[in-house]
Amino acid sequence: MIPSKQSPDRSATTWPLHAWYVAAASSELADRPLGRTICAAPMVFFRNAEGQVTALEDFCPHRGAPLSLGFVRDGELVCGYHGLVMGCAGRATSMPGQRVEKFAGVRRFAVIERYGFIWVWPGDFETADPGKLHHLEWAESPEWAYGGGYYHINCDYRLMVDNLMDLTHETYVHSTSIGQKEIDEAPVETLIEGEQVVTRRFMDGIEAPPFWKMALRGAGLPDDQPVDRWQICRFTLPSHVLIEVGVALQGKGGYHAEDRWKASSTVVDFITPETETSHHYFWGMARRFAVADTALTDTIRTGQGTIFGEDLEMLERQQANLLRYPERKLMKLNIDAGGVRSRLLIDRAIAAERAPEVEPAA
Repeated sequence: MIPSKQSPDRSATTWPLHAWYVAAASSELADRPLGRTICAAPMVFFRNAEGQVTALEDFCPHRGAPLSLGFVRDGELVCGYHGLVMGCAGRATSMPGQRVEKFAGVRRFAVIERYGFIWVWPGDFETADPGKLHHLEWAESPEWAYGGGYYHINCDYRLMVDNLMDLTHETYVHSTSIGQKEIDEAPVETLIEGEQVVTRRFMDGIEAPPFWKMALRGAGLPDDQPVDRWQICRFTLPSHVLIEVGVALQGKGGYHAEDRWKASSTVVDFITPETETSHHYFWGMARRFAVADTALTDTIRTGQGTIFGEDLEMLERQQANLLRYPERKLMKLNIDAGGVRSRLLIDRAIAAERAPEVEPAA
């Protein structure tokens, strides 16, 4: 039995624990262990002999060395300090010159590998519910192509949620790629759809910005004609934002246009807390046009990476300012409604986890 003192401390968290977070892309985990801190918990990920992923606390019970500095042998994790071998259940199985039966164990975390990602449940192992993992149609359908990447960002993960649920900043932060004045001028609508917070804008009869001109060419469409553009941002717990974006030739139906008249995509944003002031950001774009064009996938990935790199600098400097002036109150405007409502969902989920269990009536 793993000591109870190693259970997650819910009293101090600013993120839900009973939820699935992206810990890594599947391609990141091959024959070596991967260390990554998720929701303030240092974890080590490795593949067993059958190739399945295991996640353990990144702590050797012998001398406290990070297990992620070790190596994998026969599907078990060998500490790189003194050779203690840790099995997939979080118990020591052997060590040179030692009997390990009474060695303390380490926490094991529930994991699922699906959609090209490794997902981890930072809460209690027994509560992990595979049914709560979001279904991602674009990750399983041949009608979609996907390309993405990863950034480590030194800011509170909720600042990234704010950023993605209010795309007004595109006009200024991304002025040479996806920004344009029409974003400022178009009204933004915020609403709740089931368990999602949604913000959306529609811009009709405009010139496509540079990134979308490139996408139109990739879709085999002219890039010099007016277009109808849309942005539909969807936040879901614990911290995921998927954004339907695209342009269609003007007068062809906009968001509802047939595929032959538009370049449409889903911007994928998986935001995984690391600490109170840092997070892992898994970004990408799933598209429904020219899906077999791998060169276009690379071009879009490069362009999107540059765009998100601009966000990175802004957010890290924003975080530094907030730490420098913690007493200052921030304004909340109508354009902030999506981020504000998303934070409310996060706060409610945290509060529900902290609520004491009600004793059944006698």
